[in-house]
Amino acid sequence: MRRFLLTSTVVLLSLLPIAVAIADDWPQWLGPQRDGVWRETGIVERFPENGLARKWSTPIGAGYSGPAVVGDRVFVTDRVTKEANDPASPFERGAVPSSERVLCLDEATGKPIWEHKYPCIYTVSYPAGPRCTPTVHDGKVYSLGSEGHLFCLSASDGKVVWSRELKKDFSIRSTPVWGFASHPLVDGNKLICFVGGAETAVVAFDLATGKELWRALSASGPHGPGYSPPVIYEAAGVRQLIAWLPDAVNGLDPETGKVLWSKSFTVKEGLTAPMARQSGDLLFVTAFYDGPLMLKLNGDKPGATELWRGKGKNERQTDGLHSIMPTPFIVDGHIFGVCSYGQLRCLKADSGQRVWENLSATGADKARNARWANAFLIQHQDRFFIANEQGDLILAKLTPQGYEELSRTHLLEPTGQAGGRQIVWSHPAFAHRCVFARNDEEIVCVSLAE
Repeated sequence: MRRFLLTSTVVLLSLLPIAVAIADDWPQWLGPQRDGVWRETGIVERFPENGLARKWSTPIGAGYSGPAVVGDRVFVTDRVTKEANDPASPFERGAVPSSERVLCLDEATGKPIWEHKYPCIYTVSYPAGPRCTPTVHDGKVYSLGSEGHLFCLSASDGKVVWSRELKKDFSIRSTPVWGFASHPLVDGNKLICFVGGAETAVVAFDLATGKELWRALSASGPHGPGYSPPVIYEAAGVRQLIAWLPDAVNGLDPETGKVLWSKSFTVKEGLTAPMARQSGDLLFVTAFYDGPLMLKLNGDKPGATELWRGKGKNERQTDGLHSIMPTPFIVDGHIFGVCSYGQLRCLKADSGQRVWENLSATGADKARNARWANAFLIQHQDRFFIANEQGDLILAKLTPQGYEELSRTHLLEPTGQAGGRQIVWSHPAFAHRCVFARNDEEIVCVSLAE
């Protein structure tokens, strides 16, 4: 009888219209498809005049890493337990005893469920905390700390499945100046990481065991493999792992690590932070000092040729897009991104010609020194959510005709330091019709449901 009732209930439910859409997760850097696009529906068109109400707030330590949201859990990393003082200048490098932590929170309440804490001596410049967003896949959490501690943890209880110490395991003498910052990428049975060192700039680990599967390229300078996240695109009918390192943009076979093509592009100070962007046969990268480079991907066999590059005289006199961190977008033949001094810009993708710029989105119009002024762009339908370094969340339309701000609200206080001003440099997560954002003191969940 009980079995009959259960079967009848299933049949009845299958006949009923579904009134509530399934909420999307944000399981890694830039979301489910690693592209910075939020695809949930039922999202607000404007923010209330009195601001958005928080669902919850939870104290955490410092860090640049964004959160990941999967199911009923939120995962974020931070730095805690500083037993000694950091250097007076964030540019300086010391050896400061610290601890890093992977923290799991309840998605509905923000209450801690588990934490994995480990000692970590900080030697990096700008030592606020971890850089990489956790990657959550198939019941596991993959976390990369700023000093190269790589963990595979059980998402249910935080127990260590396997771990690697990248500097020790691959004989790397020193941490990249600004830490290990390239968000790990899950592909099939592999976890792909930018490591650094001779012939180990890129390494694929077995997801289940942490065993090395393949290695490729070399990156032995002070910035190691740089800071750009690995990403996989398809071109010439072939899946290609794009590895943008400080000396070149490379296309690799993600199954074997074989180098398919390489295009020289030497980047000053290794500032390869934004992720490479593909649009059709175009592949775009942008760096703070050296500006933009647009490649055209071959259609017949893997390869690339240079289409255009920036001609700016220096970091202030820029003609194109000199991004310090945020990943740009290519939409309908136009590039939208943030330049070196907080200029939100639109460029023509085929030529790099500037169409317009705006300073208000990043707050650069009000900053005494707008060097590195930053904002993260998240596309949602025909508009963008813009999370700027002042802790504001903006709704805007970005088109070739200009910047149209629709709504703005304040999410959280900027608590970090950069360029002589208070900042928040952590990419938020957008999931379950909410935004999850953090600074160096708290992580908050705010509903964006209409």
